[in-house]
Amino acid sequence: MKLYYKPGACPLASHIALQETGRPFEIEAVDTAAGRTEGGADYLAINPKGYVPALRLEDGSILTEGPAILQYIADSHSEAGLAPAAGTFARARMQEQLNWIGTELHKAFGPLFREGTSEAGQDEARVAVAGKFDLIETQLEDGREWLVADQFSVADAYLFVVSNWANFTGIDLARWPYLAAFVSRTAARQSAQAAMRAEGLIQ
Repeated sequence: MKLYYKPGACPLASHIALQETGRPFEIEAVDTAAGRTEGGADYLAINPKGYVPALRLEDGSILTEGPAILQYIADSHSEAGLAPAAGTFARARMQEQLNWIGTELHKAFGPLFREGTSEAGQDEARVAVAGKFDLIETQLEDGREWLVADQFSVADAYLFVVSNWANFTGIDLARWPYLAAFVSRTAARQSAQAAMRAEGLIQ
């Protein structure tokens, strides 16, 4: 498998999940603005949507959309325990988390990374993100380590990556101590360390 990514962006969640499997895989950075991969390939020919992540499977098929990729990695490496079994209520809970992170939390950060967003627009985005963080904090304040079934899953990888963007957008996670502890706990995992190192995010 090959993961097409942009350092520190949402594909980092899929990168962490792949590291969790312990199986070999490749990564290739993408310049989404130029539409080229690090190796010089036309990225639009790989993923016509133009954004990351994309996952090339062994048969050459391309899978896109982060939550779909995360679940595919979990299901094709079930021994890694990255998702509850299909058809269980816990699995539905995990999908609920993936959908919410993707459509609400991830989306709320958009203006903070978009060129041309006004100062007022950035302030509004930080308020929106804070509201999402408030909700996550209420979920984590019961003392759970992970989002679902008391086990690290691909939903945790996704939440970690998106929540960690606070550190680059002027949002202080100290306001949400349970979430801050979650981010620190996930960052300390060997898989997260390996993925961030490979993407040049840490030494």
